Amino acid sequence: MSDSENPNQSAEDAKKTAGNMIATVMELKQSNPKVFFGGIAGVAVLLLILMSMGGGSGPVVPVTTLKPHAVGQNYVLRGVNSSDANGKVRVVQVPGSVAAFDDSDEDPKEQACNHLPAETQVKALGFQDFAGKKDAFVNIEILSGNCKGKRGWALAIDVQ
Repeated sequence: MSDSENPNQSAEDAKKTAGNMIATVMELKQSNPKVFFGGIAGVAVLLLILMSMGGGSGPVVPVTTLKPHAVGQNYVLRGVNSSDANGKVRVVQVPGSVAAFDDSDEDPKEQACNHLPAETQVKALGFQDFAGKKDAFVNIEILSGNCKGKRGWALAIDVQ
Protein backbone atom coordinates (compact mmCIF):
# COMPACT_ATOMS: atom_id res chain seq x y z
CA MET A 1 0.00 0.00 0.00
CA SER A 2 1.43 3.50 -0.91
CA ASP A 3 1.24 6.73 1.13
CA SER A 4 -1.47 8.12 -1.12
CA GLU A 5 -3.63 5.12 -0.34
CA ASN A 6 -3.17 5.40 3.44
CA PRO A 7 -3.77 8.95 4.75
CA ASN A 8 -3.37 7.79 8.38
CA GLN A 9 0.25 6.75 7.67
CA SER A 10 1.02 10.26 6.31
CA ALA A 11 -0.46 11.88 9.42
CA GLU A 12 1.62 9.63 11.67
CA ASP A 13 4.78 10.44 9.70
CA ALA A 14 4.06 14.17 10.04
CA LYS A 15 3.58 13.78 13.81
CA LYS A 16 6.88 11.90 14.10
CA THR A 17 8.71 14.55 12.08
CA ALA A 18 7.25 17.37 14.20
CA GLY A 19 8.16 15.49 17.38
CA ASN A 20 11.73 14.98 16.14
CA MET A 21 12.03 18.70 15.29
CA ILE A 22 10.78 19.74 18.73
CA ALA A 23 13.18 17.30 20.40
CA THR A 24 16.08 18.71 18.35
CA VAL A 25 15.16 22.30 19.28
CA MET A 26 14.84 21.43 22.99
CA GLU A 27 18.19 19.63 22.86
CA LEU A 28 19.75 22.75 21.28
CA LYS A 29 18.24 24.89 24.05
CA GLN A 30 19.93 22.70 26.68
CA SER A 31 23.28 22.27 24.93
CA ASN A 32 23.80 25.77 23.46
CA PRO A 33 21.30 28.37 24.78
CA LYS A 34 23.08 31.30 23.05
CA VAL A 35 22.43 29.83 19.61
CA PHE A 36 18.87 28.90 20.56
CA PHE A 37 17.89 32.36 21.81
CA GLY A 38 19.90 34.06 19.05
CA GLY A 39 17.85 32.13 16.50
CA ILE A 40 14.61 33.24 18.16
CA ALA A 41 15.81 36.86 18.15
CA GLY A 42 16.78 36.58 14.47
CA VAL A 43 13.34 35.27 13.53
CA ALA A 44 11.69 38.07 15.56
CA VAL A 45 13.81 40.74 13.84
CA LEU A 46 13.00 39.26 10.44
CA LEU A 47 9.27 39.33 11.24
CA LEU A 48 9.49 42.96 12.42
CA ILE A 49 11.25 43.95 9.19
CA LEU A 50 8.65 42.19 7.07
CA MET A 51 5.78 43.78 9.00
CA SER A 52 7.26 47.27 8.77
CA MET A 53 7.71 47.01 5.02
CA GLY A 54 3.95 46.95 4.62
CA GLY A 55 2.26 46.57 1.31
CA GLY A 56 1.48 48.92 -1.48
CA SER A 57 -2.08 47.73 -1.93
CA GLY A 58 -3.71 49.83 0.82
CA PRO A 59 -6.01 52.79 0.21
CA VAL A 60 -4.40 55.81 -1.38
CA VAL A 61 -4.71 58.99 0.66
CA PRO A 62 -5.35 61.98 -1.59
CA VAL A 63 -2.77 64.72 -1.28
CA THR A 64 -3.68 68.29 -2.04
CA THR A 65 -0.81 70.42 -3.22
CA LEU A 66 -0.79 74.14 -2.79
CA LYS A 67 -1.12 75.84 -6.17
CA PRO A 68 0.85 79.01 -6.74
CA HIS A 69 -1.64 81.87 -6.63
CA ALA A 70 -1.51 85.16 -8.50
CA VAL A 71 -3.16 88.48 -7.69
CA GLY A 72 -6.11 89.15 -9.98
CA GLN A 73 -6.69 85.49 -10.90
CA ASN A 74 -10.05 83.80 -10.39
CA TYR A 75 -10.31 80.65 -8.29
CA VAL A 76 -12.95 78.52 -6.56
CA LEU A 77 -13.16 77.64 -2.88
CA ARG A 78 -12.81 73.99 -1.85
CA GLY A 79 -12.66 72.70 1.72
CA VAL A 80 -9.81 70.27 1.09
CA ASN A 81 -9.39 69.39 4.77
CA SER A 82 -13.07 68.53 5.17
CA SER A 83 -14.35 64.98 4.98
CA ASP A 84 -17.50 66.38 3.36
CA ALA A 85 -17.02 66.98 -0.37
CA ASN A 86 -19.46 69.88 -0.13
CA GLY A 87 -17.97 71.25 3.09
CA LYS A 88 -18.00 74.97 3.73
CA VAL A 89 -14.90 77.14 3.62
CA ARG A 90 -14.23 79.60 6.39
CA VAL A 91 -13.62 83.22 5.36
CA VAL A 92 -12.48 85.71 8.03
CA GLN A 93 -11.82 89.44 8.24
CA VAL A 94 -8.29 89.10 9.67
CA PRO A 95 -5.75 86.52 8.39
CA GLY A 96 -4.75 84.03 11.05
CA SER A 97 -8.05 84.14 12.91
CA VAL A 98 -9.67 81.12 11.25
CA ALA A 99 -10.33 79.27 14.51
CA ALA A 100 -9.61 82.05 16.97
CA PHE A 101 -13.17 82.95 17.87
CA ASP A 102 -16.74 81.71 18.00
CA ASP A 103 -19.02 83.65 15.67
CA SER A 104 -22.22 81.79 16.54
CA ASP A 105 -23.73 84.92 18.12
CA GLU A 106 -23.20 87.06 15.00
CA ASP A 107 -25.91 88.20 12.62
CA PRO A 108 -26.94 85.13 10.54
CA LYS A 109 -26.58 87.14 7.30
CA GLU A 110 -22.98 88.05 8.14
CA GLN A 111 -22.26 84.54 9.39
CA ALA A 112 -23.40 83.11 6.05
CA CYS A 113 -20.61 85.07 4.37
CA ASN A 114 -18.07 83.61 6.81
CA HIS A 115 -18.85 80.02 5.78
CA LEU A 116 -19.02 79.77 2.00
CA PRO A 117 -20.04 76.65 0.10
CA ALA A 118 -17.54 74.77 -2.03
CA GLU A 119 -17.17 75.92 -5.65
CA THR A 120 -17.82 79.60 -4.72
CA GLN A 121 -16.03 81.77 -7.29
CA VAL A 122 -13.43 84.17 -5.84
CA LYS A 123 -10.66 86.51 -7.02
CA ALA A 124 -7.26 86.71 -5.32
CA LEU A 125 -6.45 90.24 -4.12
CA GLY A 126 -3.35 89.65 -2.01
CA PHE A 127 -1.47 87.29 0.27
CA GLN A 128 -0.34 87.06 3.88
CA ASP A 129 2.38 84.91 5.45
CA PHE A 130 1.48 83.09 8.66
CA ALA A 131 3.49 81.04 11.16
CA GLY A 132 6.53 80.90 8.89
CA LYS A 133 4.51 79.75 5.88
CA LYS A 134 4.69 82.01 2.85
CA ASP A 135 1.33 83.08 1.42
CA ALA A 136 -0.65 80.97 3.90
CA PHE A 137 -3.73 83.22 3.52
CA VAL A 138 -5.29 84.70 0.41
CA ASN A 139 -7.25 87.96 0.48
CA ILE A 140 -10.28 87.22 -1.69
CA GLU A 141 -13.21 88.98 -3.25
CA ILE A 142 -16.31 86.81 -3.59
CA LEU A 143 -17.57 86.73 -7.19
CA SER A 144 -20.66 84.53 -6.88
CA GLY A 145 -23.54 83.76 -4.55
CA ASN A 146 -25.30 85.89 -1.95
CA CYS A 147 -22.04 87.38 -0.68
CA LYS A 148 -20.90 88.67 -4.07
CA GLY A 149 -18.65 91.73 -3.72
CA LYS A 150 -17.62 91.01 -0.11
CA ARG A 151 -13.98 90.56 0.83
CA GLY A 152 -12.18 88.42 3.34
CA TRP A 153 -9.29 86.05 3.98
CA ALA A 154 -9.24 82.29 3.30
CA LEU A 155 -6.60 79.65 3.78
CA ALA A 156 -4.52 79.36 0.62
CA ILE A 157 -5.05 75.60 0.48
CA ASP A 158 -8.82 76.20 0.22
CA VAL A 159 -8.40 78.52 -2.78
CA GLN A 160 -8.06 76.22 -5.80
